[in-house]
Amino acid sequence: MNNELRSNFLGDRVTYKIPNEERAVVIGASMAGLLTARVLAERYDKVIVLERDELPTSVENRRGVPQGLHTHGLLAGGREALEQLFPGISAECVSNGAISGDILQESRWFMEGACHARFASGLTGLLMTRPFLESVVRERVRRLANVEFRDNIAVTGLAASPAKDRITGVTVGEEVLESSLVVDATGRGSRSPQWLEAMGYPKPEEERVEVGLRYTTRFFKRRQEDLDGDMAVIIPPTPSGKRGGVMLAQEGGRWTVTLISHFGPAAPADLDGFVEFSRTLPAPYIHEVVRRVKPQGDASSTRFPASVRRHYERLKRFPQGYLVTGDALSSFNPIYGQGMTVAALEAVALKGCLAEGTTDLARRFFARASKIVDIPWSMAVGNDLRMPETTGPRSAAVRMINAYIGKLHKAAHHDPAVAFAFHQVGNLLRPPSHILHPRVAARVFWGNLRSRALAPAVAGALGSNLAQ
Repeated sequence: MNNELRSNFLGDRVTYKIPNEERAVVIGASMAGLLTARVLAERYDKVIVLERDELPTSVENRRGVPQGLHTHGLLAGGREALEQLFPGISAECVSNGAISGDILQESRWFMEGACHARFASGLTGLLMTRPFLESVVRERVRRLANVEFRDNIAVTGLAASPAKDRITGVTVGEEVLESSLVVDATGRGSRSPQWLEAMGYPKPEEERVEVGLRYTTRFFKRRQEDLDGDMAVIIPPTPSGKRGGVMLAQEGGRWTVTLISHFGPAAPADLDGFVEFSRTLPAPYIHEVVRRVKPQGDASSTRFPASVRRHYERLKRFPQGYLVTGDALSSFNPIYGQGMTVAALEAVALKGCLAEGTTDLARRFFARASKIVDIPWSMAVGNDLRMPETTGPRSAAVRMINAYIGKLHKAAHHDPAVAFAFHQVGNLLRPPSHILHPRVAARVFWGNLRSRALAPAVAGALGSNLAQ
């Protein structure tokens, strides 16, 4: 392989070429960018990852990833996808401090007034901070001999063939970096719609659901006795209270706690205000811990106005040699922890597309990515539309599904089979239709009948206890 660079002047720009070499460029060293680079390294002689930030050499947050300061989750489907791309990475993360455990047996999922049934589900989750996971993945990608990272570089546009039917590289200032394939992994702020429009292509149809989300995150020291050893608490916001929280065990003997507010002020950053906000959640588990344990570091607050999905799969015209992936395709309400898992699943889909060749690559990839996004998008948006203030289409089907999901959660309080079905879908291991299967629906129906039958006895017992 000839790695010697030569330059050719095209007007006032310098074009860098590598003779007799197929090269791919990934814009953005996000999780999606890293996973994409890993897949492309199997097909291309050279893969160059361009990142506008300075890439850290240790576990630390990057300026361009403000979400990295907040709680992240890697769903079971994401962990399995990572294992396909990086065999042994789960064990490597755990050996370096990540927390591994059964998603149902060792966590408290407080839904519709009570926790889901707890049992050994076999659904394994990995808990760690975003900078921790990103550093492990980045180091794995760095070990690939044909991958090169270039940081502190801002891509300013795309280079194209004279007919504008193929992307031939990217522009960096006055230079053109040529490549056979360019992949945009720059996240929510992607400039792909504008770049493509400037070349005469239509912008992708954009779906937007306003969620008015604000959240504040703090780290706390984790004690062995906290939550009786459980590793996670998830308390989603409700339509009435619109407040929720997530508390996950993390590397370094810490808790990460994110308090969430829909269409209202964020949880205060000061410790007393943060603890008081946690007291107002629908369940007491987070408050019981944070009012007793020692805080670590300062709080971080941010806002997430809307979930956005760009439908590239619906475009009838699209240039060859170009792809868009990760949050640049779709960014979800972060409280559901789907982003990194979706990025991993899209990378696996790209691997499959490349195994079939590069002809018509964009159409094939966008079609597969769309099917991946359909599942978390429908789950996140459907749940967000339970909030009266959320803007978005509320069809009769959406209202019916939301009513059914509420009943499913109530049945899951005491039925492990229903809880397992829901979490298989929630962890992107099964399609949403799985929870509508007649066997599951029947258990939901009978479970709710049972709950209503038991309600008078439970209320009577509670009344007697309160009277004593």
